[in-house]
Amino acid sequence: MNIKTLPFLFVILVTFIMKGQDVTVVELQFSGTKRTKVSFVENLVDLEKGMVLDSVLMNRDMLRLKRLPSISHAYYKVSVLQNETCKVEYIIEENFTLIPFANLFSSSNDNFAFRVGLQEFNSFGRNITLGVFYQYDNYSSFGVSVRAPYLFSNKLGLAINYNDFTTLEPVFFQDDTADYKYSNTGFELLGLYEFNGKNRMELGFSFFTEDYAYVEGATGAGVPLNLNVDKHLFKLIYDYNSLDYFYHYLEGFRSQLNFQYVGSTDTSLPEFLIGFNDFTYFKRVGDRGNWANRLRLGLASNVDSPFAPFTVDNNLNIRGVGNTIDRGTGMIVLNTEYRQTFIDKNKFVLQGNIFVDGGTWRNPAGGFDDLWKSENIRIYPGVGLRFMHKRIFNAIFRIDYGYGITKDGDNGIVFGIGQYF
Repeated sequence: MNIKTLPFLFVILVTFIMKGQDVTVVELQFSGTKRTKVSFVENLVDLEKGMVLDSVLMNRDMLRLKRLPSISHAYYKVSVLQNETCKVEYIIEENFTLIPFANLFSSSNDNFAFRVGLQEFNSFGRNITLGVFYQYDNYSSFGVSVRAPYLFSNKLGLAINYNDFTTLEPVFFQDDTADYKYSNTGFELLGLYEFNGKNRMELGFSFFTEDYAYVEGATGAGVPLNLNVDKHLFKLIYDYNSLDYFYHYLEGFRSQLNFQYVGSTDTSLPEFLIGFNDFTYFKRVGDRGNWANRLRLGLASNVDSPFAPFTVDNNLNIRGVGNTIDRGTGMIVLNTEYRQTFIDKNKFVLQGNIFVDGGTWRNPAGGFDDLWKSENIRIYPGVGLRFMHKRIFNAIFRIDYGYGITKDGDNGIVFGIGQYF
């Protein structure tokens, strides 16, 4: 017998024995944890010492661990012992999680703009995210955030955000455009709950103040030159996630619903609802290919306002279209791309992609037939590159070039951190 076949036959033998009788886990070890607290991981996984060995449960544990920002990969080993017992080792490959970031982009009037910040995704070794950013886009902005999804238990957590955001926003009405200095200052509190490995929910509220101050451009009857109002918002996010991860490769389906109610202290401003859902689907193609898709459906109260909530924007939905070039109260957006890895080393990955971004919007106070009008439809094919570090969380620098093929199509380069979706 060829000696190379012995390990394979041993695995078959062990599997046969385990299926024929219950094997008890008498020892559970964790290795590879350097910054992540072992007590945190123990509380998160379902397998415990004294339980019957269950490969389905262990695979579910691996998937939950790989979804954590602090972990790039996880797998397990089983060592069979005497008397129908075994030892299980959960092996973890950690990410580097103290991540500075810097984004450079052009603002609505082509001035230089940037955002810099710092995030720690594994504070105190318990996967608590602390973040801060500063942005200059004609005006200064900053924000701080805390996200602790397992603060109270292995299912219940909390998120807190504070933002003081100011920028120059285009406002569209009567086929004209005006520039407003827009400020949004507010506080948000969210409760986070994870039902199981695939379903989680966020529920909370925020209080914020919006301020619009006219700068230049067209004006219109009924459109205020200045507007300052206190608002409140209630938010529900429901996330169904069946994605499987192998480093930067993804496979499976995910659905993320975001529903908001916005009210105002100004009775002249109507309350309104906003809802949108992202459906994403990923498919592995061979060893180095990944097909990625996102369908975003959104609908809001159909108020006749130049400040409609859904925007057409480079950084949100259509690569190459420009920064906030239009607004609407409904949208359908489809992004599809094929990602091919050219270089895949121990730490560095170079990936290229070809994509098509397409979308359409309903005009404020318009009908659903707006979605089928050619002037509201935008289609942008393009190409891009990804430079990745496999041991640093979300260390993906992307460059995309999109070219519009529909009416009045533009073109442009979009830079960013992380995959586009």
